[in-house]
Amino acid sequence: MQSNQPQFIDVSQLQVGMYVHLDLGWMDHPFTLSNFKVKDEAQISIIKKTGLKKVRYDPKRSDCAPLEIPANKPSEMVSVETNKSIEATTNDEPTKVVSKNERLKELHQAINECEKKFINTSNIARQATRNILTEPKAAVEQAVLIVNDMVDTALMEGDVAVHALNGNRSSDANYVHPLNVTVLALLMAKSIEMSKEDARLLGLAALFHDIGKAEISDKILLKKEPLTKSEQTHYEQHSEIGARMAQEAGLPVRIGKIILQHHEHADGSGYPKHLRGEQTDQLARLVALVNGYDNLCNPNNFATAKTPYEALAHMYANQRTKYDESLLKRLIKSLGIYPPGSIVQLSTGSYATVISVNPNKPLRPFVMLHDPLSSRHEPQILDLREEPGINISACLRPNQLPLDVLDYLNPRKRISYFMDADLSHNNNEPT
Repeated sequence: MQSNQPQFIDVSQLQVGMYVHLDLGWMDHPFTLSNFKVKDEAQISIIKKTGLKKVRYDPKRSDCAPLEIPANKPSEMVSVETNKSIEATTNDEPTKVVSKNERLKELHQAINECEKKFINTSNIARQATRNILTEPKAAVEQAVLIVNDMVDTALMEGDVAVHALNGNRSSDANYVHPLNVTVLALLMAKSIEMSKEDARLLGLAALFHDIGKAEISDKILLKKEPLTKSEQTHYEQHSEIGARMAQEAGLPVRIGKIILQHHEHADGSGYPKHLRGEQTDQLARLVALVNGYDNLCNPNNFATAKTPYEALAHMYANQRTKYDESLLKRLIKSLGIYPPGSIVQLSTGSYATVISVNPNKPLRPFVMLHDPLSSRHEPQILDLREEPGINISACLRPNQLPLDVLDYLNPRKRISYFMDADLSHNNNEPT
């Protein structure tokens, strides 16, 4: 009886229809993935040219068993047509490998630049929100600087993408909730074709939406257990305190209004005034929505955190009455079924983290693959728009991953978002 466990076979036993694993680094062969089902004789020839003497094959995913190794192996017989196909493919192999290496280098460079920009912006955002009381003029100037830059990125012609930071430069310590809310709010601004003037007001209001928490006790702000009734009452004062602080800092009146209303809900269940739907500013409804989403993904208590996929599903299934439903649908469309930061399993069986989503192609994100033969500092990155044969088959929680995969992908406890040009802009291939 044949085992269903992966096993090593001689390369001479390969045939079309077998599912194989190449124990080579991603850049040491021209295939998209290191594990795949062999589709033709040309692929077998390329595998043999890699220098591998043995390959792993998976009986469970294969359509056929390995060939028998003959006692006196004769020279291989192939048709003229097949031989021409093999020659054409193998002659192109070095070009494919070089092209793939260059593409990977470009992607890593683009991600590193995005991460450096994120770290700089997160530091400025943290300073601006901390200093709004003591140095209001300087704090507002800092905020205007980064918000204007983010608005220009958000409203630029062409595609932008929202990235989940999971690289080598940043860490959970770089997470800044107001910056996440600002990024997500401005992503929505592009989605609804908001004017630049309104987008700038939105960005500043989003960045400063929680400034009132400066006068709320850390004992309450950092508490992981549910707040008592009196603690909740005290906590809810931060909206009114923030509106007052915005006025004292000289921010536009509308920004103070958005800060005051960012916890109001469409069904009247919010605070401080229990306003409903149209009674609130449209920009306040937008901030309330993305603020709610980020709080689900990044709560004080990590144990209660939802994955981005779970957060959107929960909001749509259980909180639709709390938010402007048309905006909620746009948020889901913008972030995709598999939002940045999601851990997924591909149709190939590989595990990956979603690192970037183009709102115009939300089902085909960029993913960072688990590939133990690639360095964690330069992991394999796949643009699913360029791989029509590979799909996302499941969204997972970190505790559902094998330990070696969890260690390799190293998902953040805090998901940080940043908006930049679509990664596909960094190559010359059509998207």
